Amino acid sequence: MNILFHLTSPSPPIPGTDAVFQEIAALRRRFGGECLQLYPLHRPSRIFPKSLYGLHQCRTLRQREPSVDLHHLYYATLYSFPWLRALRKPLIYSVVAGAGPQLERGCADSSGKAAERDWLRNVHTIVSCNPRDETALQALRPVRYRIIRPGIAVERFSPVPIPLRDELVLLVGSAPWIRRQFQTKGIDLLLNAAGSLPLRLVFLWRGLLRDELERHIARRGLNRRVEIINEATDVNRVLARVHATVVLAETDRLVKAYPHSLMESLSAGKPALVSGCIPMADYVTEAQCGEVVPCLTPDDLRAAIQRLMDHYSELQAKALARGRADFALAPMLEAYGEVYTQAVEQ
Repeated sequence: MNILFHLTSPSPPIPGTDAVFQEIAALRRRFGGECLQLYPLHRPSRIFPKSLYGLHQCRTLRQREPSVDLHHLYYATLYSFPWLRALRKPLIYSVVAGAGPQLERGCADSSGKAAERDWLRNVHTIVSCNPRDETALQALRPVRYRIIRPGIAVERFSPVPIPLRDELVLLVGSAPWIRRQFQTKGIDLLLNAAGSLPLRLVFLWRGLLRDELERHIARRGLNRRVEIINEATDVNRVLARVHATVVLAETDRLVKAYPHSLMESLSAGKPALVSGCIPMADYVTEAQCGEVVPCLTPDDLRAAIQRLMDHYSELQAKALARGRADFALAPMLEAYGEVYTQAVEQ
């Protein structure tokens, strides 16, 4: 099957450290296909207009389309990129963060005005990993949609339970792409908490803003309580020496609905600490395999960390019982195979 995957974010400086790229790689190994980079810059920018994504690749897209069976686009929300109207082959649109509360904004057209949804007629199927999207996606009928829980290669992760004694060691996932995200992804809050709680932090970094992180750490005098891993690494070995993994966000548009770092953590039997706005918080609550931070405030974070420490043994047992089965890669690949077949055979 010749699938053209549309990339709308820059390649990570450290290969293999971005969840979307990991998922696309898994799909390509199973179904084949090629990638087309439609993000025009080498580094992320929050001010570069989305309406200009892909303009530098219009000619290449026209040349490639006759030979592909279908297109597969990944983006945080729903957005009517200009090139979508020119596509003639079926399009699968994977919503990475969420299409629910932001549906009206996420469907905004390239002028930024209230959205007309005509462009959605070019989409064969919208795929979301976020059950919170279901009601909003139902309202888009007759557009097809599918809720598919993401999966990872859980066999790469070996449960290594460690007891919680004097301090909690947290692996910090979803590193910032831009400086503003030190605040909006809770990095500063975590560092502040480490200054007053029995807490050590291990940051999985992505090659960007390393110097900025070191400044934030030094300013608080936390050099001995913080470790930075800023290179390709065996995450399984890192998970073996931490108690849990944390992903925080101010809004649900900042990270994947199901962050890979949390799925990896649960696959290794390590509980999750997650912001309530991130859809995976619903799973964590249902499975009782971690704690939820309701809002990105110092009090809420401290309270969630304390609950995690107070109930660590029970949460660890739930993570061991559920993580590997719930996030296996095979069901995700099977579900996408069904979507691809429907699109090609229609």
